[in-house]
Amino acid sequence: MTQLAIHHPCKPAKRSLVTLISQAFELTRQRRKLAQLDDAVLEDIGVTREEASAEANRFFWDAPQFWKR
Repeated sequence: MTQLAIHHPCKPAKRSLVTLISQAFELTRQRRKLAQLDDAVLEDIGVTREEASAEANRFFWDAPQFWKR
């Protein structure tokens, strides 16, 4: 098996302002939907009510790392 070592990783692609705004709206929409899920569904996905509420109350600029790539 060959292994590659990247010493200079690529910079993330620049995103337009429209893309950033639409992603912020999408993240807000997903968090709002998460807060509306009932306890049975939250249990199915392995999230407690407290965790769901905490995530739903985060600000749109407080996005997970994978959203910022």
